[in-house]
Amino acid sequence: MLTFALGGAATVALPAPAWAVGDQRPGAARPPALTKGDDRIARRVSAERALVHLGVLSHGIGPRIGGTRSEHKAAHYLSGVLDRLGYNVDLQPFPVADKFLAQLESTRGLPRDLCWQAGASAHGALDVKVRGDVVDVHAGADTDYPEDVTGKILLIDYVATQREALVATAVARGAAAVIFLPVDLVEPRRASAFSPTLPGSATTPVPIPVVGVAQAQKHRLRALLAAGRLRLTVTTAAHRGLTSNNVLAERPGRTAGGPVVMVSAHYDTVIGAPGANDDGSGTVLCLELARVLRRLPTEATLRFALWGSEEGGLIGSRYYVAQLPQPERDRITAVFQNDMVATSWDPATRYWLLSFTGLANRATDEVTAAATRLGYAPRISPVTLRGSSDHQSFQEVGIASANFSWRGEESPALLEPPYHSPEDTIAKNISLERLQVSMELIGSAAYATAVPA
Repeated sequence: MLTFALGGAATVALPAPAWAVGDQRPGAARPPALTKGDDRIARRVSAERALVHLGVLSHGIGPRIGGTRSEHKAAHYLSGVLDRLGYNVDLQPFPVADKFLAQLESTRGLPRDLCWQAGASAHGALDVKVRGDVVDVHAGADTDYPEDVTGKILLIDYVATQREALVATAVARGAAAVIFLPVDLVEPRRASAFSPTLPGSATTPVPIPVVGVAQAQKHRLRALLAAGRLRLTVTTAAHRGLTSNNVLAERPGRTAGGPVVMVSAHYDTVIGAPGANDDGSGTVLCLELARVLRRLPTEATLRFALWGSEEGGLIGSRYYVAQLPQPERDRITAVFQNDMVATSWDPATRYWLLSFTGLANRATDEVTAAATRLGYAPRISPVTLRGSSDHQSFQEVGIASANFSWRGEESPALLEPPYHSPEDTIAKNISLERLQVSMELIGSAAYATAVPA
């Protein structure tokens, strides 16, 4: 058991990987049959080392929203780590859309096991701070309102077709702010925080903050209110004129201008999510493999890429690919994209090989071969058609790439409950054992691709 300090008195105890290099891994069908290259990787990679970086990203920084100061802070941290490892590091900037965020606080303190960032409406009051007692008006009908809500912060069930009328009623009754509560999704999925849109108020914004929280926050707020008086502070902020960054790190191979092997992940998150698994796990996998591979000889150039603003629509990786001249695209042998590689959710027992085309390529072939050597062949999926992560940006232009992640057995759409939620924390959504196996699989596959034939 590994105990990890999160700051203050908070600690997390996680089962630490305990197998020797030649031992059968948890969930594997048999002991491994490692090549010399596999052995070099397996002896060196450490989930415990990666966890230190994950603590900085998901707890120290928290949500890393594309183009905002939080994402810039993460990019600076990641580039610093890679620079100290001896890589040639570049930040690749690109423009992204404005973001509208909110923060909830309470005079008596909100529970620390949840992140309390939320989305703010661009059509509500921005760059303001309001305080008030909380009143739950449920569906927001006239009969749901108490006699006086002047200066109160209202909890209202979100209905997209009624959102503007609900806000207008709250304003007319003198409310200080509206917190929209999302409809619960079918388990295991849970609704994310959101920035409510009020199209009718685009030219004349409403005079109070309008905020959208996540499902987990919704239930906690109602439970806190049921236990007694709840007074909140709601702070909104507009982030405009934004620039996001890709973090690129390279170590040249033996042949100048020769092949390139890429290992990648996105480091940004959605609103309100600390992003421990999505995709802090893939990010720290890249950092740990960069540490291990920096001194191992390879014919190919090793390139680590940490994408900004993936959650906005693969913006960082698509920008990167668009800037690559065709001769540089042709150099890339395989891109190993790691997105959600460490969830502790029990049903996530299958390691998925996801291809935007649905066809196998060099990246999927090498991971399949590594899984066979590690004894994990029964745990990996067939190559499965799915985009929606940064591998898609490469496959759209014919570069071999795939996404690798732990998900539910039946379908790659079966994701853990903390996905895109304030509960995506180290304590609630990280397995060091799965992270270790992921690093061994990708490390062995990438190294086998990059070493001399």
